[in-house]
Amino acid sequence: MENIIYDTGFSGNEWFVLGIIAAALIPIWFFPRRFSPLQITFNMLIGIAFGLIFDHTIEIPPFDLYDLGDQTKFQLFDLFSYTMYAPFGYWYIYGYERLRMYEWMTIPYILFWAGLSLCFEWLGDYAGVFHYKNGYQLIYSLPVYLILLSIHLMMYRHAFAYTRWRKSHG
Repeated sequence: MENIIYDTGFSGNEWFVLGIIAAALIPIWFFPRRFSPLQITFNMLIGIAFGLIFDHTIEIPPFDLYDLGDQTKFQLFDLFSYTMYAPFGYWYIYGYERLRMYEWMTIPYILFWAGLSLCFEWLGDYAGVFHYKNGYQLIYSLPVYLILLSIHLMMYRHAFAYTRWRKSHG
């Protein structure tokens, strides 16, 4: 596999990653606390885990559909870039709980977040974080987001069902 170099040095894609991390993490300190430390950790780690698993699944052969960062070869900053997924997991569940998106409102909520995810991916592509290849297009990420957001919500609801029940009834 040939190593393609897209950029050298600290540039737009690294600033984008740092900006997203700061813009999404800093407000967490100022918003009212809705979660236990366990719930915060769960939601942030699930964002990172999903990013690592699914990005690497379609980023490496046999798929090889895009590259992340400055070059095809994995770099240390690529690992750091996965932390930008952490606050999205937090805000996704924060909004779900805060807005009480239960029952039939869950579907439009997941669709909204899938659209938001596409927007951020588009910005990441524009900033040089993602480099699509082999015919991959941004819209192909939509089903991935729909599946991951659904799984995240199911896992959260299953893991913290008692906590949610206890908060609302006690």
